[in-house]
Amino acid sequence: MTSNKTAPKWLLQSAMPTVVILTILLPALCSTAEVNCSLPNQPSLLAALAPAFDLSAIRPVENQRTYTNVSVYFTLYGILGVDEKSQLLVTYIWLYYWWKNEFISWDPEQCGSNWISLPKEKFWLPDIVINEFMEENKAPTVPYVYLYDDGTVKNSFPVRVVSSCNLNIYTFPFDIQNCSLTFNSYIYYAMEIRVFLGRDTEITTELSKQVMTTMGEWELLDISAQKVVNNDESGLYVDMLAFYIRVRRRATMYVVNLLLPSCFLITLDLLSFLLPPQSTDRSSFKMTLILGYTVFLLLMNDLLPVTGNTIPLINVFFSLCLALMVGSLLETILITNLLSNSSDLSPVPRWIRVLFLNFLGCLVCMPRKIEKPKEKRKNDVLAKLESDEGPSGTGGSAEEDEALQELKSLSHVLQAIRSEVEQQQKETQSSEEWIQCCPLKVKPSKQLFVLISLLMLAPNSSAILNCSQPSPASLLRSLKPVFELNSIRPVINMSVPTRVGITFTLFGILGVDEKTQVLTTFIWETIQWKSDFTLWDPEECDVEWIAVARNLLWVPDIVINEFMEKNSAPDVPYTYLHYDGIVYDAKPVRVVSSCSLNIYLFPFDIQNCTFTFNSYIHSSNAIDLEPLESSEQVFQASKEEMATMGEWQLAGISSKKVVVPTIEGSSYDELRFFISVRRHSTMYVVNLLIPSCFLITVDLFSFMLPVQNVDRSLFKMTLVLGYTVFLLSTNDLLPITGDTIPLINVFLSLCLTMMVTSLLETILITNLLMGSAHYTPPPRWIKVFVCHFLGRLVCLPPKPEHQEDLVIKNPDAREMENVPKENEMAERKKTLKEEETLQVLKNLGRDLQAIHQHVVQQLKRSLGSKEWIQVGLVIDRLLFIFYIIFLSVSFISIIIIWVNSYNSV
Repeated sequence: MTSNKTAPKWLLQSAMPTVVILTILLPALCSTAEVNCSLPNQPSLLAALAPAFDLSAIRPVENQRTYTNVSVYFTLYGILGVDEKSQLLVTYIWLYYWWKNEFISWDPEQCGSNWISLPKEKFWLPDIVINEFMEENKAPTVPYVYLYDDGTVKNSFPVRVVSSCNLNIYTFPFDIQNCSLTFNSYIYYAMEIRVFLGRDTEITTELSKQVMTTMGEWELLDISAQKVVNNDESGLYVDMLAFYIRVRRRATMYVVNLLLPSCFLITLDLLSFLLPPQSTDRSSFKMTLILGYTVFLLLMNDLLPVTGNTIPLINVFFSLCLALMVGSLLETILITNLLSNSSDLSPVPRWIRVLFLNFLGCLVCMPRKIEKPKEKRKNDVLAKLESDEGPSGTGGSAEEDEALQELKSLSHVLQAIRSEVEQQQKETQSSEEWIQCCPLKVKPSKQLFVLISLLMLAPNSSAILNCSQPSPASLLRSLKPVFELNSIRPVINMSVPTRVGITFTLFGILGVDEKTQVLTTFIWETIQWKSDFTLWDPEECDVEWIAVARNLLWVPDIVINEFMEKNSAPDVPYTYLHYDGIVYDAKPVRVVSSCSLNIYLFPFDIQNCTFTFNSYIHSSNAIDLEPLESSEQVFQASKEEMATMGEWQLAGISSKKVVVPTIEGSSYDELRFFISVRRHSTMYVVNLLIPSCFLITVDLFSFMLPVQNVDRSLFKMTLVLGYTVFLLSTNDLLPITGDTIPLINVFLSLCLTMMVTSLLETILITNLLMGSAHYTPPPRWIKVFVCHFLGRLVCLPPKPEHQEDLVIKNPDAREMENVPKENEMAERKKTLKEEETLQVLKNLGRDLQAIHQHVVQQLKRSLGSKEWIQVGLVIDRLLFIFYIIFLSVSFISIIIIWVNSYNSV
């Protein structure tokens, strides 16, 4: 269909001011004189109507300048569904329209009836179409129309309407869609056909609600109508009547199945902060919760709308829930790392203690505990000890000196134990401070041969038709011999090619099938050529152009080479025939065309498809193709008329004429239009790329989980399982093709590979750390290379070994050394009570020395295990750094390839 703002040049010429010719119109044979019935019955009426049936090829008006009023209304019987991705609304309507046939009228008393039902093919039918219609009508056909005594023809039939609609699903599932059904003539202009509203829209709405049988997802709110106003006085525009249908989605199912479960899961994630991180593996709990949420999205995937134009708010809600869960998981990983490794950290800086412990602690109702100063506690203990001692004498006996010596030895042992305990307490205090900071679709006759022979005698001239009367009916009778020639190309000299002009308007991009390499579009195709057989004097016939049925004329066999299916668009039966022989043919075409799709850059891809118009059988000597409009005009008109705003956006249209030689030595013309469409990538970024980045970030941060205290391998295995479920849930979004591998598939495979690799690394490190107690001490070269060299490289230097200040002697050997002294002391003992006291002190000293020696020897025996642990930690940190480097380089490389390829298209 041509644009409403433009018209063909030959129509513009006819729109020039014409001189008023004062003529008296003689009554035509098919005038409005009443039909006379021989008998008052239907057979008699049918026989009387037979002459009018011969005029079904033209618009039923006495004067060509009289326009036909067509009244239209419908009843909405069902809302069958909405396709958000293709931006289509599927409805079922009962369509009614009627008009006046000026060639027919009768006396109902004479004919015995005021109406009669007859087959549609006996009458001229207006080519009223729905502009947004994207497929052929698949509803049951109704072959009859009603004809009334005053010439009114009433046509009604059901229509299954698959119409384009600019759907806005931002507020899904609480969305209200406003779709339009625009009724207009496809070929006739307003100066010939005008469309009017046949019934009040309020009645239409009420009747539609009463008869509607489908009570599914959508609810009808109201139907309104508006006549499209055009102030062009020439009438060279298409008269339109637009109906606006408002439908609302029923949201209860989506609230129960989508929103409430999501709120439950995010609430569960919120309450998981109550789990104590010191004694519970909160990270595994949160990772399992993310896995459960991913499985939930997989199960509910069919309920969510798929579109590439806008992102529904519910998708943002789901992404936000997932982001919050991932964020809380990362926080848990950091807190777990801090709690588990706080003993190896330096004391908390003062500004952190002031900011977190004092200020933020009070802000979140977790004030810092008041502790008694260490020195004060020490002084209190000493004072208590001094108060418990008795007054000492100036002179001591030998028994007191030996007891004092034993007490001093015991004191040294206690001091060594105390120093280790105090060091441990100091580390524990630093750990507590860090913990406190954390919770934050003819035969020719003999006469025709004679006519053709006569025409061939004048090869360079054209026959001009003569009209007996200045009326369309007279012109139609003059054209009947020409209609018998519709089997041959309409030229006087067969060596002269027919110049065929082609243009189109791209009205909708319905979809792309990457697997079958097919592009589905909806176009308004316009073809124009000249017929040497159809020339007449517009003043003699009083008609400058006439619309006739397409099957009465020769039509060029123009095809689209890439067309893969039958045209399923609504049928338009008429073409315009102009007095100078120009034939103007326009029709809608649903093009299912092959296209070499390159989805390497999916979802940032631009597809370049070709529409090749050519004659299927005629060579260049018979048909010469030429564009009616420039490619820029086609592109601009397509952008203005584009109805679907779904996944694809029109990026550009260019054209080129090509002469293709054949093997026989001839050639044929091709008119190629190159169409570029760009995919809207927002939906894929939100639903594919961002969640993948979330999960790979979680895997990256999982290296901060301490292997000694947390089962990191279980955490990573849950993460791999969650990512696998996520890929399963988004499988319908990914293109399927065997030609090239999309870069996004490489990206997703890389993410999965990195997760599996990190899981294998965790298994090895866990085995090394947990089984080190059964290993022999690491060789010296491993300690030097790994612990000292690589350790310092990854900021994990070996810890300095603790030097013992106290020399531990075997308590049994010391006992032997003190035998002489005991003999001497035995001589000095005076009472049994003093000997028992001294013996208790000796036993206490030997027990303490044995305990201390056992502890030190146990620490020395675990030295090999500590060295292997240090080796494992260094290797874990080194692989973590390699993981970050490889991941960063890979992602940056993929992004650069995406950007460069996208810009080069």
